[in-house]
Amino acid sequence: MDYHFEGHLTARDCKRYIPHEFVVPAGCGRIDIDFGYAPQRAQGIRNLLTLTVFDPHGFRGARHRSGTMHQVTLSATEATPGYFPGPPSAGTWIVEVDTHMIMPGETVSYTLDVTLAEGATDDAVAPHARVPAVACAQPGWYRGDLHTHSDHSDAHDFPVADLLRLARDAGLDFVFLTDHNTVTGVPEMDAATDETLLASGGMELTTYWGHALCLGARKWVDWRIRPGTGDMARVAAATYARGQVFVIAHPQADGEPYCTGCSWRFGEMLPGNARVVEVWNGPWGCDSNNEKALALWYDWLNQGLRLAATAGSDAHGPGDYASGPGFNVIYAEALSEAALLEGVLAGRLYLSSGPALDFQAQSDDGATWMLGDTVTQPATFAVHWRDCPPGAEVRVIVNGRPLYVAPAGIEGAHTWRLTPDQAEWVTVEIRDQSGAMLAVTNPIFLERDSSNSGRCASPTGAG
Repeated sequence: MDYHFEGHLTARDCKRYIPHEFVVPAGCGRIDIDFGYAPQRAQGIRNLLTLTVFDPHGFRGARHRSGTMHQVTLSATEATPGYFPGPPSAGTWIVEVDTHMIMPGETVSYTLDVTLAEGATDDAVAPHARVPAVACAQPGWYRGDLHTHSDHSDAHDFPVADLLRLARDAGLDFVFLTDHNTVTGVPEMDAATDETLLASGGMELTTYWGHALCLGARKWVDWRIRPGTGDMARVAAATYARGQVFVIAHPQADGEPYCTGCSWRFGEMLPGNARVVEVWNGPWGCDSNNEKALALWYDWLNQGLRLAATAGSDAHGPGDYASGPGFNVIYAEALSEAALLEGVLAGRLYLSSGPALDFQAQSDDGATWMLGDTVTQPATFAVHWRDCPPGAEVRVIVNGRPLYVAPAGIEGAHTWRLTPDQAEWVTVEIRDQSGAMLAVTNPIFLERDSSNSGRCASPTGAG
């Protein structure tokens, strides 16, 4: 049985979700979907249409990728990357055409063909049962990547196995797969954890008006939301309620028309109930405009908001780690997904493309505080750094402004006194001789009211 659909779209149809229904009879063993559109470009800008598939039970898969020809195969034992294998359930299915970008001036025409074939349906892939993994049960500083992609979305010819190999070759302790609008690669990540690497996952919620990471997600999160409705705040709240972490991704990246949704446009979520923001996406000087994202985060801190900052390589291929992205160095009670996410929410991390940092505060009576904690009395702040390149510079930043700037050398240390009457938060930056970021800490906060204080009894050190 075959179904044929076609359509013609103009710029008025940009940012729509266009459903196409078809009925799968009992006994169907395989579904083939062929989708094509033209033109690929208009005014030198890429048109971008993608597919999301729903079976009678809900989300079956999506593959956020470019290219004007999309082919999807679904059966009990196999599926195109981005989609779940499983028996083609009888009932009404939907193939949704998602119109991320349609440039004005020329009509975009598409065809969608669905072919249903009979076949065996009793050899289904067993459902994925995740067992929480712990790569290391010891507390410590762990270095890794919170934002990557595979061929389950738009990382062409970059399967999960290659991502895992890349992470291991880089000496990372953990890596999260966050493909665009799908979680179909996460089971393979879960199965790969061993004592050398924690492999975990989530999803990059890739909306038309902004991107966010849902770290720890294993079920699809509906991304079809728009500003002004309160839906993004509800997604964030639900993410945290599940013990996962919601991160505003690359908020100041270049957006339309070159990258639909890459720039954050949820005005009610600036930052709303978000507790984490990605300030370092890819290499520092890329079109993610990380310097602007850092300034936005500093401004939020100056407003009295306490958001943690993260980094992510946004890797889409084996060469992306060579470009010098920032990684996250997290203090966690164990090398497990839950402990890492807890460390992120607590702000117990710094971001680095190489240099190591150890930043603490200590009072005269011996109380100590670390990243993410709140100092409630006069204290001596101390930072130690190492593994800096020639020409690097260390900067102590108080309330967004420099308190101390000096050549870093390969390694060094600096101490200073501060009281809660003098500052609200302190971070440390290491920058190269051109001013590009090499490392930046999350803040140690200062507060007169001791009711919200936090003390750290953890060991010192940096990953």
